[in-house]
This record gives sequence, structure tokens and C-alpha cells, in this order.
Amino acid sequence: MYLEHFGLSVPPFRITPDNRFFFPGANRGTTLEALVYAITHDEGFVTVSGAAGSGKTALCRMLIERLSAQVVVVHLAYPMLSPEDVRRAVIGGLGLAVPDNAASDAVQAALLGQLEALQGAGRRAVVLIDEAHTVPAETLDEVKRLSDLASNRRKLLPLVLFGQPELNDILARPDMRQLRERITHNFALAPLMPEEISQFLDFRLRAAGYRGAEVFCAAAVALMAATSLGLPRRVNVLADKALLAAADAGRRQVTKKDVRTAIGNSEFAATARKFQQRKELRVAAGAALGVLALALGWRAAHEAAAPAATTATLRQISVAASPEADGVPSGAPPPAAAPSPHATAAAPANWPELAPATSRLIAASRDWLLTAPGDHWFVQLARQEVAAAATVEAVALDASRLLDPAQLRAYAIEREGVRRVGLIYGEFASYADAAVAIDAMPAAIKALLPYPRQIHRLR
Repeated sequence: MYLEHFGLSVPPFRITPDNRFFFPGANRGTTLEALVYAITHDEGFVTVSGAAGSGKTALCRMLIERLSAQVVVVHLAYPMLSPEDVRRAVIGGLGLAVPDNAASDAVQAALLGQLEALQGAGRRAVVLIDEAHTVPAETLDEVKRLSDLASNRRKLLPLVLFGQPELNDILARPDMRQLRERITHNFALAPLMPEEISQFLDFRLRAAGYRGAEVFCAAAVALMAATSLGLPRRVNVLADKALLAAADAGRRQVTKKDVRTAIGNSEFAATARKFQQRKELRVAAGAALGVLALALGWRAAHEAAAPAATTATLRQISVAASPEADGVPSGAPPPAAAPSPHATAAAPANWPELAPATSRLIAASRDWLLTAPGDHWFVQLARQEVAAAATVEAVALDASRLLDPAQLRAYAIEREGVRRVGLIYGEFASYADAAVAIDAMPAAIKALLPYPRQIHRLR
């Protein structure tokens, strides 16, 4: 083991949830606080969605610990239950004794009476259902009935469903309308960004007793981010193996080589190969489109003089600093007198490299980028440094013929002296919807290797 080598008191990267290592960054902490508030203020029905390994179970365990002694928690960790099983589990969790042959109405009345008694004693109850995307449809109907328990227009039994993104798709079905309309909050656990992964690693190391300098170098974190897809469970697996590789080599810092060793000794080797192939294909496709754009003379077309942008226009399409290499207009433009040191706003007309179609899309996309729900998704079609903007123009012109032009949008940003442009498509309520849209795209667009992204990650 590497504990002594790095001065650790306990292993920092076990995948079993441990509240000592709950990472409050990357919206996990704010989601926890929001859940505590919703439960203790009778907000009713709440859902929490996230990909497998995104930290839903860890959040659920932390929520149980955070709720005060005044809250009776019924935790259903194995949701593949029948409606009767769910009723019995809730009854048992609330300390009720109901005969097995009791009628459904009698059971409902007993539940209501117990919940009213808790309310009278200044207490409340909550039901937490883990892996809720696997709950059978008939059991979800029973969950709906439980959510209806109320007294004096006050919900008596808040419910929180934790599930993978498929949960949102299930709840979006027409037959789930009544259940869906009872949802008061829907939280999403997004994958960790590279800088959040760096914070995550440091947080867990220090929670395990580490007191030295930063352990994971930037190149190691970048490779872990690409291979893990930002999922905390995968990050933990890779970090554990990489620490062991570094300790075996006698190093105090984890390098990219150590992460490669960890990848080779884990299930993520295939993911890493696919990522590298995807990257190489994207670079090749971008280069080919750049040559095509030049050959067709699109660069010459956009070099025509464009009308000067007013100061007001500059403020309207201002772009805030983003943790990613590219960003989108923020909901709160920075003051003109104090621009961000990392990103400065620029109107398309001020960037002579931008061609007409791209410039028009950027201007037309401004309001949508400012107001679209952050938890929605879009499809990234292309993104380039502005010096290669002809590539984006080529994709824009092609995509306007092959896709619904009303769904095409673009953004521009200057960050740390580097100008970038991106072309995006559509707005979707879930990752699955965006993936379906990609599957339906023409082969010429699929050749660009489009992929889903969440809107708030670009702000």
C-alpha cells in the first residue's frame, strides 16, 4: 500500500461511500443543502439524476447524516420492489404495525395517521429511493399515492428519487404525467470538469491526512479527466491505482505515466483508446474541412468589410470567463470598464476571421445562450480557434442544408488571448434526447463526431 509513502492515515479513494470524503464542490454541496431545505420545508417530490458513478449514492448517504433527529428517514436502497413491498417498507420504517391482510385503504389511513402524529410532535418523515430508474411502473404509481399524503394542504411525506438520467426519460412519458406534475425540484449531478477533478483529488487526499504539496500533476489530471469522463467513481479507481504506481516508483508526485499504468490495470483502458481515436478523428475531420473551406473561397467571402459594432452591441454579446477552453455568453455581462482578465467580449464584426454565416449565427444565438435552462443539452458540431474559423463556417453552411437551420447556433469567446468559435445544434431536455438526435443526423454530420454537452457547462 501507498499510505505510509504519502503520509496518509486511511485510503483516500475507496469507491464505497464514506461521508468523511464527501466532496462539496461541483454542485454536490449546494445540491445537498437544497435537498435538506426541500425536505424540512415540505417541498414534496424531488428527483436527483446523474450517470452511474456520478455520486448519487454518496449524496444520499450524506443527506441521511445531515437530516436532524427530527426527521424519520425511510431509505429504500433496493427499489426493484412491488407496490406492496414499498408500502410495507414505508410502514416498517415509520414504526407502524399493520396486519398483512389489511385492506389498501386501511393501510393508507394508518400511514396518514402516523404522519399526522409525527407532525403533531414537531417531527416529519421522508422516503429516499436509490436507483429509482429501475423502479417498476406499477411501483411508481404507488410512489405517487404516497406523495399524495397530506394534511391541511401540507405534504406529509416528501419523497426523493435518486436515479440515472433514464429516470427523467421515464418520468417524461405520457403515462407518468400525474407523477411528473408532483415534482417540485429536479437536481442533476453533472460529470466533474478537469479543474473540479483536481480539487476533488486534493480534497480527498487531505481528508485522508495528507499535508504535502499537490500530488497529481496537471498532465495526470487531464488524462484522468479524459479517461474517467468526469465520473467520481472512475476517478477514485484511477487515482488509487495511480498512487500505487507512483509509490512503487518512489515518486512523491503522480505523473501521466502513473495514470497510464492505472488505466492499463483497469476497465478504463478501452475508454482511453476510444477517447484518443475520437480526438484523432476530430482533428483530421477539422483539418479536412479547413482545406475544403479555403478551396471554396469562403475565407475570401468573409473578408469583405463588415459594419462596425456599437458599444451597446459589444455589451450585449459579452462572454464571461469559462473553465473550459471555449465558453458561451454569460447571463451577466461584465462591466465595460472592468473586463475579465481571462476573457474579453468581442462582437463578430470585430473579428475579421469570422465569415458571414458564423457571424449571423453568433448574433442570432445571443438571447438563447443567455436564457436557455442550464440543465438542458445541445449537440456540439464544431469548435475551432478563430484562426481556423473557415472550418466552422464550412460546417455551418453544410449543416444549414442538412439539419434544421432554426436549431443551429454559434458562440465566440476570447480567453487568455485565444479566440475560439463553436457551432452547436438544438436544445434537449436530457442527454438521451441529444444522443437520439445525433443518431438521426446525416452521415456527413456524423463524420464530424458530434457529441452532447450540457448548457450550464458552457457558461
